[in-house]
Amino acid sequence: MKALVTAKGLTKYYGRFRAVDHVDFEIKPGRIVGLVGPNGAGKSTTLKAILGLIKYRGELEVFGRNPRIERAQLMHDISYISDVASLPEWIRVDQLLDLMVSTHPSYDLRKSLNFLARTDISKSHRIKQLSKGMKTQLHLAIVMGINARMLVLDEPTLGLDIIYRTEFYDQLLNEYFDQQRTILITTHQIEEIEHILTDIMIINKGKIVINMPIDEIGNHYVQLKTAKEKAEQARKLNPLYEKDLLNEALMIFENTDAHRLHEFGEVSTPHLADLFVAAVKGSHHA
Repeated sequence: MKALVTAKGLTKYYGRFRAVDHVDFEIKPGRIVGLVGPNGAGKSTTLKAILGLIKYRGELEVFGRNPRIERAQLMHDISYISDVASLPEWIRVDQLLDLMVSTHPSYDLRKSLNFLARTDISKSHRIKQLSKGMKTQLHLAIVMGINARMLVLDEPTLGLDIIYRTEFYDQLLNEYFDQQRTILITTHQIEEIEHILTDIMIINKGKIVINMPIDEIGNHYVQLKTAKEKAEQARKLNPLYEKDLLNEALMIFENTDAHRLHEFGEVSTPHLADLFVAAVKGSHHA
């Protein structure tokens, strides 16, 4: 299956600072990909390159196009949600919807209106009258009306309470995503997207340190929870990461036979949040 996005040696400097450092990756159709990393890791810079918003070095192809020189054509196939502050505060909801009808060739107003009918948002509301949660719902309503092949989300639920965050991802999964569409999400709050992802890319200091389908994590990484008195023996197998859990130790190993670890305690596949910390902090850091 041909990739929608292919990057080879993608690099971006801001002055002397290397924000993205010679990364290679592909994004396939029908996937929900999490691009996660700590603040300043290079997530948003990578998105901006994909969207054709910045110059970069290396090779980047999106839907078979060069995003720097074919951005206008590219945006027919991509929807983008960044921080909710990107919506103009002065505009009314009905004016925003009219603008979408007049500027986006594949926009279906009916789909947006059907979604908005299940919210507290009125077409007469101005953006400045909406709460952050309602602005996020409005963003999603607009996305529902765009027949785009890929949706790009940059920290879409930043600053929202847990109810709005949960509803956003539930609506996204149940009402937008299908096997013909692809979603790329950047966030540093991995716990809230772990349950919807099909693929994970972890970026740190401009480099992608983990890139694989979620269902392959167990083939490469194993988590051990062991009593303190057995920790020293387990440590000889060189865990990627370790942290204290009161009277126990939690260790994550890479490419280590799980059968060798059973004698030391409870063995399982690591949660994404723990794997994220392990990949970012490295070996033996609590």
